[in-house]
Amino acid sequence: FQELIGVLCWAVELGQVNILLEVSLLSSHLSLPHIGQLHQVHHIFGYLKISPRRRLYFDPDYPRISEDRFESFDWYDFYKDATIEGIPTNMPELLGKEVEIHCFVDANHAGDKVTRCSQTGILIFFNRAPILFLSKRQNSVETSTFGCEFTAMKPAIELIKSLRYKLRMFGIPVNGPANIYCDNEAVYKNDAISSSVLSKKMHSISYHFCREAVASGIARIAKEDTTTNLADLFTKVLPKAKQDDLLDRFMY
Repeated sequence: FQELIGVLCWAVELGQVNILLEVSLLSSHLSLPHIGQLHQVHHIFGYLKISPRRRLYFDPDYPRISEDRFESFDWYDFYKDATIEGIPTNMPELLGKEVEIHCFVDANHAGDKVTRCSQTGILIFFNRAPILFLSKRQNSVETSTFGCEFTAMKPAIELIKSLRYKLRMFGIPVNGPANIYCDNEAVYKNDAISSSVLSKKMHSISYHFCREAVASGIARIAKEDTTTNLADLFTKVLPKAKQDDLLDRFMY
């Protein structure tokens, strides 16, 4: 079982993101697998054998994004020390075409029927090229959809911060803040609108971490419809028609 999961993990690393969620869910049973889970692994190999091979589409063009989806606010009164992004002073000269970062975030609330932990899904693009994809079970049990979506937003911004730093240290210019698309209305309003107030103290760390990133210009957040949120692929098992529709947007 462990050997087969290792093979599937390499397949995901090489671009088979259409099985990322299933491999992530089965990887949580590596220490004590059951015969049924082994059969599911065999089903994944069968799926890969009979289904058309999909390839990631690395498009260097900029996506068409409506600026009306993003709102700007004055954050100075809330985060005085975070109004400017920290740029590394020892970075090399920036050369070449600027890179835009786009990120889709989603979470499946209490998707694990045994532990009721939620599943985080993150998909990051450079321009129109998918670069980083993540499907991971959350460590804590959240009592609300708002909580699990907020918990998913925090690692997404952490990944964006590290990628922006890495690009600059490679001498690649970054064009503006990263665009994050989230399908939860409450999370979007709490992160993107400066006057919003958090009513749940238990989420205050993620709340301020995400808002500080927006205030410093690292990221900006827009509301994305659930039917077009690409991160949905990495949080819940979807009907094949919907899965194919989402995969066709960045694979061929």
